[in-house]
Amino acid sequence: MAESYDLIVLGSGPGGYVAAIRAAQLGLKTAIVERENLGGICLNWGCIPTKALLRSAEVFHQMKHAKAYGLSATGVAADLAAVVARSRGVAKQLNQGVTHLMKKNKITVHMGVGKLLAPGKLEVTGDKGVETLTAKHILIATGARARDLPFAKADGERIWTYRHAMTPKELPTKLLVIGSGAIGIEFASFYNDMGSQVTVVEMMDRVVPVEDADVSAFLEKSLTKQGMTILTGAGVESIATSATGVKAKIKGKDGKVVEGDFSHVIVAVGIAPNTENIGLETLGIKAERGIIAIDAMGRTNVAGVWAIGDVTPGPWLAHKASHEGVTAAEAIAQALGNKDVHPHGLDRSNIPGCTYCHPQIASVGMTEAKAKEAGYTLKVGTFPFIGNGKAIALGEAEGFIKTVFDAKTGELLGAHMIGAEVTELIQGYVVGKTLETTEAELMQTVFAHPTLSEMMHEATLAAYGRAIHI
Repeated sequence: MAESYDLIVLGSGPGGYVAAIRAAQLGLKTAIVERENLGGICLNWGCIPTKALLRSAEVFHQMKHAKAYGLSATGVAADLAAVVARSRGVAKQLNQGVTHLMKKNKITVHMGVGKLLAPGKLEVTGDKGVETLTAKHILIATGARARDLPFAKADGERIWTYRHAMTPKELPTKLLVIGSGAIGIEFASFYNDMGSQVTVVEMMDRVVPVEDADVSAFLEKSLTKQGMTILTGAGVESIATSATGVKAKIKGKDGKVVEGDFSHVIVAVGIAPNTENIGLETLGIKAERGIIAIDAMGRTNVAGVWAIGDVTPGPWLAHKASHEGVTAAEAIAQALGNKDVHPHGLDRSNIPGCTYCHPQIASVGMTEAKAKEAGYTLKVGTFPFIGNGKAIALGEAEGFIKTVFDAKTGELLGAHMIGAEVTELIQGYVVGKTLETTEAELMQTVFAHPTLSEMMHEATLAAYGRAIHI
């Protein structure tokens, strides 16, 4: 007899496992189906272990510049195998943490590959053979994988995806990174700090093209200063691998094709949703190029089937998936008769984006250009790190914070940052935006001194011609 649940979650990434926990908290009999590792890509092969790698690179960078702090560090060297081992250890610890959370919340875990057979019916093929599970509701949270280039299929030897780049057998001597989104630029930053000679190729006219243009320009200048070669408006025409390296033909913005020699290539040109062979077609679930169509709560067009995270429209970020997971779980509980939950649809304009390169990048809301395109009259303020006492004391005086306000209403439309610890600072503006703050509340807020957060105050003041320290 098939095991029956209130909710089955297909996939245990930051969307799936969070949804399962919230559902269990609300009293639903919940199961989760996972084909590989609890915690999904983010916890095991993405967000968390990459930050562990980047932290090692950051410490190494500081050690090499100890003299600037009045310190002496001699014989400084990086042990790549130990750096990778630390990263994997962090991922393992968190994987065990998710396992504990499943037990704590009495969530049944079925390890295997899941496939929808009908609304409310799921087949799982795993260690126990083939099981058929039934549920009142099923939530698809199968995530995504790295997108391949047709002429540069990842082989794990010379051509890497992010997954290969996290467990390298050797340190690249000359590394080509194709794509300058968050994943590409983070690995470029890591390997550059570790001592590789790095070239980044971006087909758009600037790096990190989803960010504000001022942030992109500042980052390109900073990365170039650090020794990277940045090629924008460029594309890789072909790649040929050998036992010893890679030959890549790169077409520059001037139209000329130049051949370069590299030891390794990282392909970071986006993601592809894991929606093949999970039964979408069988149930008639609407999807376009693998991306499942959902409403504000995560409902698909098929009753009782829901979807969240990287299989749904972007942005494709872990924290967006987690938030969607909570929303869907609450909506499912509500559908099953719980009158005490009141889920709200996700406002995508309040989702922060963070890139953990050196210097860090963080943003929320509209860029200045997007706000102008939307027809707003703007007040824009920028404040540099060099004007902040804490930044100078930290030896981190590189960067700025930029705010974008509606000149008519004072609404905070967007905030954009580049510099030390901005991935932590951004949440202040996210809370402000979610509370529908205006410049008046931000100006009246007291910011502790000395802190980097004071720049958030100054960037607001600057938009209205009131900055104090510039």
